[in-house]
Amino acid sequence: MKPIVILTDSAADIGESYRQPLGIEMVPLKVMFGEDSYLDGVTIRAEDFYVKLKNSAVVPTTSQPSPAEFAEKYKEIVDRHGSDVQIIGIFLSAVLSGTYQSAVIAKSMLDGDIDITLIDSRKASFAHGIVAVEAARAVQAGKSKQQVLDLIARLLDEIQVYFMVDTLEYLQKGGRIGKASALLGSLLNIKPILTLDSSGTVAPFERVRGSKKALNRMLEELKAYAKEDPVKVAVVHADSRDAASALMERIKTEFRVTESFVTDIGPVIGTHAGPGTMGCVMFRDLQQT
Repeated sequence: MKPIVILTDSAADIGESYRQPLGIEMVPLKVMFGEDSYLDGVTIRAEDFYVKLKNSAVVPTTSQPSPAEFAEKYKEIVDRHGSDVQIIGIFLSAVLSGTYQSAVIAKSMLDGDIDITLIDSRKASFAHGIVAVEAARAVQAGKSKQQVLDLIARLLDEIQVYFMVDTLEYLQKGGRIGKASALLGSLLNIKPILTLDSSGTVAPFERVRGSKKALNRMLEELKAYAKEDPVKVAVVHADSRDAASALMERIKTEFRVTESFVTDIGPVIGTHAGPGTMGCVMFRDLQQT
């Protein structure tokens, strides 16, 4: 069987402890504090980023990998796995970043006939990261390329994503606020619950007064989705590990959780979401039904 390699970007927020054993390849985005440039998840980690974000007078910005950087990664994969390798790339929502487009341009730059399939996830952070993890597991289980692509398509259609931010300031400054701009100027202590719509745009779900009610509302919506089915779930957070761990413990008591993840929102997504962001990613574990 031809080898299959799963490729993603650093905005998938997959820790090395998952990426390396599963053979997931990653191309980093960049975070800039003024003239200082860092590779997301490579030369700056989440914990250092949030310290810098809080103490810096400079508002950070982000940029996608260049087509040349993607082309170099494709060549590295071919050199490592052979010319018959099949590459499946799962990338950050094209509405939020030019990363997917860079990957597409890079494919057209290559000499030779390399089997590369590129997917706009229409998701962000571990919402597309968990899909890359599941795809890589399917590869290790011996699934064919088409079987892996079918799995990816199902998960991207099914995944539920809800998150709340401390403030819409970072989304607004970074130009990623999307349809959530309707929530600007909300009353004091209103916590907007956001989601990603079918196009991959940040969209408002509901406005709730206070963090506790916002978390309750997110879980209520996830219960309506999951019902009594077994689920895999991730809690993603921006510099709020204790609160994220506590939320996961609660989720485990209220849902049939077959696998759980508590993950950091990395520097690139954290630049736009801001510290204190908390989110839930969930899908049904069909292998257990």
